[in-house]
Amino acid sequence: MKKLRVFLSCLLFFVYVSAAYSHPPSDIQIAFDPATRILNVVVVHSTSNPNNHYIEKVDVGLNGEEIIQQMISKEDNNQNQSVSYLIPNVKNGDKISVEGYCNISGKLKKEIIVDAVAYSY
Repeated sequence: MKKLRVFLSCLLFFVYVSAAYSHPPSDIQIAFDPATRILNVVVVHSTSNPNNHYIEKVDVGLNGEEIIQQMISKEDNNQNQSVSYLIPNVKNGDKISVEGYCNISGKLKKEIIVDAVAYSY
């Protein structure tokens, strides 16, 4: 029984330590160009080692329905992950959502409403 307690204590310690070094994205910058129908996204997620701690997935939704799910194996750099998508069926007034997931822990979601003129948030 004592070995089990030691094992569980060690396991909890390692889970706590890994969670302390992980964090969700701090921001998502979204730019949509209605003329080209291109969505440009920058998921801000600073890390000291983008090979081991990175944005692993980006989901894009249109009016509440997921239309894109991209898995990523490492971050572009130690500050952010950039992605671009062609979304041909977007109309004025549609809602585009973007959700970025950290491979260790946490996620962040941002949304924009499509306007007739190009914009970014």
